[in-house]
Amino acid sequence: MASKKSYIWDLKISSIPMKAIVFPGQGAQFPGMGKSLYEESPEAKALFEKANEILGFRITDILFEGTEEELKQTKVTQPAIFLHSVILAKTTPNFAPEMVAGHSLGEFSALVANGVLSFEDGLALVFQRALAMQEACEINPSSMAAILGLDDQVVEEICAGISGEIVVAANYNCPGQLVISGSTKGIEIACELLKIAGAKRALPLPVGGAFHSPLMEPAREKLQKAIEETEFHPPTCPIYQNVSTTAVVEVASIKANLIAQLTAPVKWTQSVQQMVADGATEFIECGPGKVLQGLVKKIHPEAIVSGL
Repeated sequence: MASKKSYIWDLKISSIPMKAIVFPGQGAQFPGMGKSLYEESPEAKALFEKANEILGFRITDILFEGTEEELKQTKVTQPAIFLHSVILAKTTPNFAPEMVAGHSLGEFSALVANGVLSFEDGLALVFQRALAMQEACEINPSSMAAILGLDDQVVEEICAGISGEIVVAANYNCPGQLVISGSTKGIEIACELLKIAGAKRALPLPVGGAFHSPLMEPAREKLQKAIEETEFHPPTCPIYQNVSTTAVVEVASIKANLIAQLTAPVKWTQSVQQMVADGATEFIECGPGKVLQGLVKKIHPEAIVSGL
């Protein structure tokens, strides 16, 4: 394990360009996703069918033929994005990432891609995560909103000043784009205050609840038990996790960060900045959509971005 950690710092010091593989999170789904993979690759087809067995329902029917509304169901969305991302990685020739990261849900895809989790265990954890998050949303009515055009510190200070409600920074997506999360009333108050403070937009998001906030504590407790009971393996390359933002290779740290992720913010801006500092010059998005390619360009305009 120590050799892996020193390896990345050697690369950084010698300025060798590195490729980072990044995996998208919830919101990247679209009707028909993964259908061409299923039809064109026997390996992909076998993995999709194995997923149907693990989940206990034919998620492929929803992926390939379902509507946008059907795909938005939490129990479908998260495993759907995970499956598209991981199966694309597994069926891409010469897939050998030098560093990986995932946005929220995408962190599970990244951990399968760098060998920490098996396909089966990764899918099982993602499905349990989705169900636990849905239950937490039903316990505490809550929401999220995207705040555009304000410095992070201003958003943080205004959210911290709202008394009697939970409102926190949840997703540091890129400079000038911060998603907040909290109680329904708290989000309403925060949006009004942030508009007054000069936000270009304070846009409520169509999500089921306050992800990456203290309101996800019931889900974190359930997921912690599942993670602690799952076998994790040493990674083949470092992962830059949402909680730590730095290169992580120790299994114990990876587990702890993954557990903390549900109630802690997604520090995507900081993670990408650290990956660049550690030698990343090219970012390849593995999964549905191009959201992360756009965010990486806003964080580091000189980066080369593409998708698999």
